[in-house]
Amino acid sequence: LSCPVGFKNGTDGNLRIAAEAVKSAAQPHHFMAVTKGGRSGIATTTGNEDCHVILRGGVAPNYDAASVEAASTELARIGVAPRLMIDVSHANSSKKPENQPKVAADVAGQVAAGDERIIGVMIESNLVAGRQDVVAGKPLVYGQSITDGCIDWATTETVLHGLAGAVEWRRSVRRAMIESRQGAA
Repeated sequence: LSCPVGFKNGTDGNLRIAAEAVKSAAQPHHFMAVTKGGRSGIATTTGNEDCHVILRGGVAPNYDAASVEAASTELARIGVAPRLMIDVSHANSSKKPENQPKVAADVAGQVAAGDERIIGVMIESNLVAGRQDVVAGKPLVYGQSITDGCIDWATTETVLHGLAGAVEWRRSVRRAMIESRQGAA
């Protein structure tokens, strides 16, 4: 794919499969495809360097600084740049939407502390908090998930503002370090 692609760790928390998928995706590939003219052909890709691992938790959460370090070490071990997205839902929130802001705050703290390996987050969000089942004859609540439980829009805004503030802080610290080095030179 000619776009950034994330590979989630296994539901057991295993990082190896996701790390190896990132490494494989970066390599050239050849595969059967349909041409723009509607004919079968062989497509050739140069590989996708814009891939990353998504930490979604497993048997235990894996969003904390120690887990980010372990994932980065595994990626470096196989020669892959440590680019991590953190899923603040799923096993990282114990599948409880109300825990997502706490997870996001921890991630924001890591970003504000200068961790540049964290490139993004995934949030389960909708207009209305929670989730609902599809029941024949019963109208759905507009803006409420029918799959995973979500945080509501107001909570999402608060979480996003916190993350944006962390990124701004990280950037200002990086700028100050660069300016300091340039001034010393």
